[in-house]
Amino acid sequence: MPEQPQTARGAATYRRILDAATEEFARHGIAGARIERIVAAARTNKAQLYAYFGDKERLFDAIFLGSLERITDVVPIDADDLPGWAVRLYDEYLRRPDLIRLATWTRLERRPAGHLVETHEQYDDRKLAAIAEAQAAGRVRPGDPFDLMALVIAMSMAWSPVSNVYAADDQEPEDAHERRRALLRDCVRSAVTPD
Repeated sequence: MPEQPQTARGAATYRRILDAATEEFARHGIAGARIERIVAAARTNKAQLYAYFGDKERLFDAIFLGSLERITDVVPIDADDLPGWAVRLYDEYLRRPDLIRLATWTRLERRPAGHLVETHEQYDDRKLAAIAEAQAAGRVRPGDPFDLMALVIAMSMAWSPVSNVYAADDQEPEDAHERRRALLRDCVRSAVTPD
C-alpha cells in the first residue's frame, strides 16, 4: 500500500482519489480507466495522484488489495456457520458491487487462471484454517478446505454483478432478497454439512 499522507488535507485528497478511482476502475476496468476522469472526480491533479500512488497500475493495486481486506474484515468467516457467511457475503455484494467488479476486472485483465492475487495466503489462510478445524471436529464435510471455501463464495455470488444470469441490486424489494438469502442458506447448508 502507498504511504499515507501526513496532513488532514493530504488525507482528504488521498481518500477522494481512492473513492474516485474505485468507481472508475469498477466501471471501466484497468485498461479502460482514465486518470483524467479520476483526478477530475477527486478534485485534484495528476501530479498529486502520481505522488501518492506512482502510476495507474499501482493505484489499481492499492484499491483492489484494499477491497480484499475490506471483504475479509467486514465479512469474516465463521466456519461453524458457512451458510450464514454466504448470506453475509451476498449482503456485502449488494452494498458494494464495486468490490466484485474490481475482482472481475482483475480476472479478465491480469490473472485469467489460478489465484486472483499472488499474496492469496494473506486473505485465505485464516479462512482455510477455520474450515479445516470445523472439518476435524466433524461439523463440515470432508474435502479440500480451499475447494469448499471457493464453492461457498461462488454460491454467495449467484446474484452478484458477475452473475451470467441475473445481477441483483439493493433497490429491489426486500422480500426478493429474503427469498434469495433463504435459498442460499439452505443450499450452502446442504453442500457443507457432513453426510
